[in-house]
Amino acid sequence: MNRIKLLLIFVFIFGCEKKPQTIFHQGFALGTTYSIQYESIELPYEEVQYGIDSLFYQINKSMSTYLPQSDITKINRGDSTIIVDSHFKKVFTKSTEVWKKTDGYFDPTVGAWVNAYGFGPEKKSDHIHYINRDSLLEITGWSKIQLTKKGKIFKENTSIYIDFNALAKGYMVDVLGDYLVELGSVNHLVEIGGELVARGRSPKSGEFWKVAIDDPNQQSERSFISTHDLRNQALATSGNYRKYRIDSLTGEKYVHSIDPRIGKPVLSNILSASVKAPDCITADAWATALMVMPLEKAKKLIEEDKNLEAYWIISVNGNLIEIFSSGWD
Repeated sequence: MNRIKLLLIFVFIFGCEKKPQTIFHQGFALGTTYSIQYESIELPYEEVQYGIDSLFYQINKSMSTYLPQSDITKINRGDSTIIVDSHFKKVFTKSTEVWKKTDGYFDPTVGAWVNAYGFGPEKKSDHIHYINRDSLLEITGWSKIQLTKKGKIFKENTSIYIDFNALAKGYMVDVLGDYLVELGSVNHLVEIGGELVARGRSPKSGEFWKVAIDDPNQQSERSFISTHDLRNQALATSGNYRKYRIDSLTGEKYVHSIDPRIGKPVLSNILSASVKAPDCITADAWATALMVMPLEKAKKLIEEDKNLEAYWIISVNGNLIEIFSSGWD
């Protein structure tokens, strides 16, 4: 009899236990959409959303080139009195690291060229071929910028334009992921404009998070070329198949991947490059660099770094070819 009572109590307690829920937060920020999902039955939704909004506000105030009163905008306008925050310092440090490792193929001072070709926040010109190349080369080069011990940015030329858009989005993904960890989350997926970080497993499937990569040949409707597991990793993808401009006089097509060493859009058959890394800021920066550098050099650098894996989609005679680094699943 006692055994039956104990069994009934056991069934009652565990049968009434709530199953883990998947909580979703979605919205628009950093000029794109974001989606956050995590497993929880305790975290108050409103509290988490307030924290998310606050973090977006902090990052925008620090590094958005589209906000006239952000720190980076003031620095780009020549204000040398700005003391940058911890977010800016972390992105600056990562920029220096990737700039060195890629031999200058990654360079946030490419912002002047990005604006000149009409891909940035500055006023666009229809006559792209009128760009003054010599003057822009004088204000390009990460070696011409320093972060002082007092937290100020020193530029050899006040006209040097810093643009962190190639890795700030990835950094924001990491910031939100760290925020969820602080709140006790074990299983979550954070995505901003296609850049992702995954921790744990999907509550729905119990398996590692599965993510999709865009098909470069997609037309009006979005389609995917492949899906991949993210095992406590970050993933970022850069591509040329959406962002381009046509010179109104010459009819020439300019893609948004620009070689910062020479200030020219890259003529390449690489349609997209995806990178897996321990954090999204690293994946984001490297994905940008891989779109610019020669494929063989890129493959060599990726193979030399045990923390990185890469996946390229290239076009050969109109056909799509997939290339993987040796450790990509």
